[in-house]
Amino acid sequence: MPEHRFDVQNERHAAYDINPIFLNRWSSRAFLEKEISSEILMSLFEAARWAPSASNLQPWRYIVARTEEEKGMFAEFISASNKTWCLKAPVLALILSHTPSPAGGVNGSHAFDAGASWSYLALEAVRQGLISHAMAGFDRESARRMLGVPDDYDIHAVIAIGYHGDAQSLSDQHLQREQPSGRRELKETLFAGRFGNSFE
Repeated sequence: MPEHRFDVQNERHAAYDINPIFLNRWSSRAFLEKEISSEILMSLFEAARWAPSASNLQPWRYIVARTEEEKGMFAEFISASNKTWCLKAPVLALILSHTPSPAGGVNGSHAFDAGASWSYLALEAVRQGLISHAMAGFDRESARRMLGVPDDYDIHAVIAIGYHGDAQSLSDQHLQREQPSGRRELKETLFAGRFGNSFE
């Protein structure tokens, strides 16, 4: 496993024994302007490819921007606040999901499955010594129009991918938020048998 340039062990603590990769994945905004080799980049999408999906439909798709021209197109629909940091990342990716069901109508799990694919990508990024940050702050209709996304695909997030950089490169606003976030206690997430029942 590549050596990480950041350590979250003082910020995050698991209540139960889990692989540290889950704690080491966090959404930093500080990117190093350093290219990612094709082999390493493809390993992230290879991991994303093996996510589970209903009926193995694999509804996720990714539009990847690596060149300055491609990233410039993405910049047209990304929010101003996000542009201040995400354009330093060497790779941007737009994650979509194919919405139709083969039986007709809408595949009710298309977004759920796309989320699973993104999580596999994010964990492989950690394993490869990279960071990834998914953003909802962008204009979806502009993205659809500019990138030629068909109507039967939903657009979910823009993902910045790269190596971890110096947090001091961030604006004051983003610098204040540049730390791994915590999580609520499990007892607030789990219910026993029915909604609201305490899980002991």
